[in-house]
Amino acid sequence: MKFRKYLLDKLASTLIFAVVYLILLLMLFAFKSDPSLIAAISLILFAGFFLSVFISYYRRKRFYNELTNNLEQLDQKYLILEMLNKPNFYDGEFLYQALYEANKSMTENVKAYEYSINDFKEYVEMWIHEVKVPISSLLLMVHNHPNQFDAKAVNQIKRVDNYIEQVLYYVRSENAEKDYLISETNLNKVIGAVAIKNKDDLLENKIELTVSGANVNVLTDSKWLEFILNQIFNNSIKYKCKDNGAVKVTVTSSGSKSNSQTILSIRDNGIGIPKEDLPRVFEKSFTGHNGRIKSKSTGMGLYIAKKLCDKLGHRIEIESEEGIYTMVTIRFDQDDYFDVIK
Repeated sequence: MKFRKYLLDKLASTLIFAVVYLILLLMLFAFKSDPSLIAAISLILFAGFFLSVFISYYRRKRFYNELTNNLEQLDQKYLILEMLNKPNFYDGEFLYQALYEANKSMTENVKAYEYSINDFKEYVEMWIHEVKVPISSLLLMVHNHPNQFDAKAVNQIKRVDNYIEQVLYYVRSENAEKDYLISETNLNKVIGAVAIKNKDDLLENKIELTVSGANVNVLTDSKWLEFILNQIFNNSIKYKCKDNGAVKVTVTSSGSKSNSQTILSIRDNGIGIPKEDLPRVFEKSFTGHNGRIKSKSTGMGLYIAKKLCDKLGHRIEIESEEGIYTMVTIRFDQDDYFDVIK
């Protein structure tokens, strides 16, 4: 708050004071008052006027400077009221009360919006579980009677199942802390579950799956990790490249508790990712060059996988060379507090 601008704001009050002082001065001269009396009155008037201006300025300056400084420091500006001391001047109290009413109204509206969003998410999650039942039944029927179903129809059913699972985990990722359970999980078991889930696609596409060094335990949520790996496997199958010889997916794991990190790598010899697309592969709905080639791409699989890894405290990275390979790496850090809690 600048004093010069404050004085300009008080220009009307200053002009009124000047006019009143001139009238008083003329009256004192008209009554032939003693010059020393006139000087004393003038001194008292000017001292009182400027003192009131300075006191008023510094009271407001302290409040408004606190307001602007806190606003600059806060990421969530709507919390400004929690950082302010109630002012001791009337217009400041009026502003404080107005901010309080605005904040109260905003909080009520946000709460109502959160309730409606949560209700919708709960409905979507319930609907997904209901829909997955008939889809699972269809997949079981296909598995038990493979000759009675057209291959194209089977692929469409699998696509629907995968997209529904994506929606389920996308909804859950918004409130991840309510759904995941961190525990020691064996990577071999999770990889095995993913391989079994994609068994038909792996066999149909003649993909050679090799797993090594994965008999290690990491701290994660097995169900969430299974979904993440499933998205990566689906991409490896979807973007295979027969020109590179036999289609291969290689899964390797390295590390131990002694170095506090386990690294899981999934490498394929598929069509790869163009260099200019690599920085954006984890962005929402980004399909890139390969996505335009493959009409089945939604650009959501790696986005959700990255989001879940962030929630779980894992780091997911990707490297690729177009036409040669793609490798996705997940890094699991060992949490020091786990041994204490368990």
